[in-house]
Amino acid sequence: MRLPSSGPEAGKKAPWERGRESTDGLTVTFDDNRLASVLFGRYGENLALIERRLGVNIDQRGNHVSIEGPRDACEKARKTLEGLYNELRAGRDVTSGDVEGALRAAQTQTSFFDNEPGAGGDKAGFGDIRLRKRAVRARTQMQDAYIRAMKRNTLVFGIGPAGTGKTWLAVAHAVHLYERREVDRIVLSRPAVEAGERLGFLPGDMREKVDPYLRPMYDALYDLMDRALVERALQSGEIEIAPLAFMRGRTLAHAAVILDEAQNTTPMQMKMFLTRLGEHSRMIVTGDPSQIDLPPGQSSGLVEATALLGDVPDIAQIKFTGADVVRHELVGRIVAAYDNADNNKKKSK
Repeated sequence: MRLPSSGPEAGKKAPWERGRESTDGLTVTFDDNRLASVLFGRYGENLALIERRLGVNIDQRGNHVSIEGPRDACEKARKTLEGLYNELRAGRDVTSGDVEGALRAAQTQTSFFDNEPGAGGDKAGFGDIRLRKRAVRARTQMQDAYIRAMKRNTLVFGIGPAGTGKTWLAVAHAVHLYERREVDRIVLSRPAVEAGERLGFLPGDMREKVDPYLRPMYDALYDLMDRALVERALQSGEIEIAPLAFMRGRTLAHAAVILDEAQNTTPMQMKMFLTRLGEHSRMIVTGDPSQIDLPPGQSSGLVEATALLGDVPDIAQIKFTGADVVRHELVGRIVAAYDNADNNKKKSK
């Protein structure tokens, strides 16, 4: 952060100090030891992540950080650390995902934080979703586009591999609309298709039978809302989680509606679901076309719908790639390995 030479901010001390700068390194000193400890991560894990991503060497002693490596990489590391430190000073939590997002933004020369250091105070950061429990920020450019698309369009398709945050961000947006009373309820649905397995008879009542298929949506809700509020909304029906088959014949008005694992819908099921959209509702459809579990020869409703609706106004399609995986860095490598294998098979045919 560069302090102004005049005006009301002049003379204020930055929350860090820069020391030696050269072609191969620089040092940064943070003024709050407690926040610096949080910034560095448990056992310095955040610093280790920055080292791996940017190819620099970081030496931390107390609240002093020395960064060595190529000048451009050192500058990106400094910018990442200062931006994350600003978040902590503002009272916001910094997770490993935030570190990952800041690094991705630094590598692509984009801005992860609002009013990022050195941005001149007018550079908008990645889009976020403000919830009562926490704030959710995009960690990649495609997630940023996804959040902005959900805010601007009635129907959004989020398509891409596992771990890119498609479902989690969709649920976060639905919770945001619900908390702001822009919708009266949240409806979450999935097709009850097993991933290449046969689970057989499931005991219990209807909710207990379908819960195994819908558990990822419960996990997202509990992560984004207080558990007591989720349970209360489930009991009152303001949050409804149901298999896709239960959607037939309904009109979903004043609702935020999400269809997850949509690659496992048939074309007829997808048409049925999309036509449930009622007044003052928003709909988000997520899926991964590379993980279709339908019987052989059965076409995917998600693939057909995205092809048919590509040019329809008020419908957006966001396509994630392996580069957008944020679940764990190893997941991105796994996705890339499978993609390479698929590409090699196609070339050999």
